[in-house]
Amino acid sequence: MDTVNFEAIVIGAGIAGATVAASLAPTHRIALIEAEEAAGYHSTGRSAASWILNYGPPDVRALTGASRGFLETPPPGFTETAILRRRMNVYLAPPDQVGDLEAMLTGGVGLREISMQDAKTLVPALRDGYAVRALVEEDVFDIDVAALHQGFLRQARRNGGTLALRSRSMRIERKAGLWHVEVTGGASFTAPILINAAGAWGDEVAAQAGRPPLGLVPKRRTGVIVDPAPWQVADWPFVMAADGSWYCRPEARTRLMVSPADATPMPPQDIQPDEYDIAVAVDQMTTALDIDVKRVERSWAGLRTFTPDGSLALGPAADGYICCLGQGGYGIQTSPAVGALIAALVIGTDPGYAPDVLALVDPRRFAAG
Repeated sequence: MDTVNFEAIVIGAGIAGATVAASLAPTHRIALIEAEEAAGYHSTGRSAASWILNYGPPDVRALTGASRGFLETPPPGFTETAILRRRMNVYLAPPDQVGDLEAMLTGGVGLREISMQDAKTLVPALRDGYAVRALVEEDVFDIDVAALHQGFLRQARRNGGTLALRSRSMRIERKAGLWHVEVTGGASFTAPILINAAGAWGDEVAAQAGRPPLGLVPKRRTGVIVDPAPWQVADWPFVMAADGSWYCRPEARTRLMVSPADATPMPPQDIQPDEYDIAVAVDQMTTALDIDVKRVERSWAGLRTFTPDGSLALGPAADGYICCLGQGGYGIQTSPAVGALIAALVIGTDPGYAPDVLALVDPRRFAAG
């Protein structure tokens, strides 16, 4: 068996593992281990992400805000295309969702109410009588997920990082201060630091390493692509129900991506969409918007993995064992800050966050009950 020595091993090459590898590669010899044939095959490759400051719990909002500068102005050579494209959000509240809208106004930043006439100007297909109130959030961006993910992978490789595809971890041991990771194909990697960024498989990797599980819950999220003709949707905003029960956004300029915002707990797997969720997505969208969907052109599903309390799990959980887990639906928009935070905790520098934020993401909170 071939054994290769590194200074840190990262398991999982989705957005979490890629950003950690990119952040640590300048100071550590990194091995980035991925079970699939392509990095980001699961959740990252199936994400239609946005940068939304008002999305998620307090720790997520802090990391989202801290990621904005990188996303707006990435380092030279990181990507050839812009990562962000501005697209405002419009939140619609039918009568039974007015309370949700008011809660957003109370707890959010940069939200303002608009008239229903203004809402229809922004979303011309809005059905009369569907909503009674509406909000806009202007400081929102589409994220080019592929450009961001590939940029992190490229950054890691440029700094000497090794990406090992088709390398599912089969056995993990800690001996004499080193982690030994055996993978499919017969290779073995060793390093004093092991970073678990395995997404939906995070608890399985923890079990292999003899670490207690966090209680991660992968949840299915479905997306469908429809033709909204004759509507021209390229400049439409992101449209969402105030209670978060469905949303849609322009896709490839002439199509709409629609989701029922489903969150069905599922075991880790190569997840596929459910016909019921596809039907729900179309029904919810067409109830709000005057769009005749003749057929669904494409559908897919991804897993968004959550910790028991909904906050992220970032940082040391034991000697040499570090978690980068539980990103839920926030992993793309927080990725630059998450990578920098993990790197700071590994290196021992000031991560730059208040103690209350660090406490919210500390994976040891679960061991403490």
